Amino acid sequence: MTNLPLARALALIFPLAMLAGAYAFQYVGGMHPCEMCWWQRYAHMAAIPLALVAYAMRGKACVSALFTGLAGLAIGIGGGIGLFHAGVEYGWWEGLTACSTSPAGGNPADILNQIMATPITRCDVAPWSLLGISMAGYNGLLSGAAALLILALLIGKGSKA
Repeated sequence: MTNLPLARALALIFPLAMLAGAYAFQYVGGMHPCEMCWWQRYAHMAAIPLALVAYAMRGKACVSALFTGLAGLAIGIGGGIGLFHAGVEYGWWEGLTACSTSPAGGNPADILNQIMATPITRCDVAPWSLLGISMAGYNGLLSGAAALLILALLIGKGSKA
């Protein structure tokens, strides 16, 4: 028997909390995400509907476990991207050279004004760190741990499905 209810809850709550934190840093803290930050967010965004399907399929334990595992995989992918991003920030390897700017369409004068007003965010500079670990590093560590915990709950011996 697995501990599917706990794994399923973690697969939903964790990416919601990580995205809430990311958006708080962006909109409250004024730290605009770079391209690799968005990649990490996309992985967490993918985990949420997968976890919701797992909840919707509670009556079919195998299907629910499959979607919970897929949500855990998406969380783990977000963590892997976070670790890669942290390595770029620390200068351990080279990452993207492009900056994050994405103005919406419209008339050319508006587009130019939007481009000029869009903050340029480099992927190789950590805008924030705590104890020497950047946001990307924390995402990598926490998401990796959450993904492993979800996997362990799915395959381990525990309560009931």
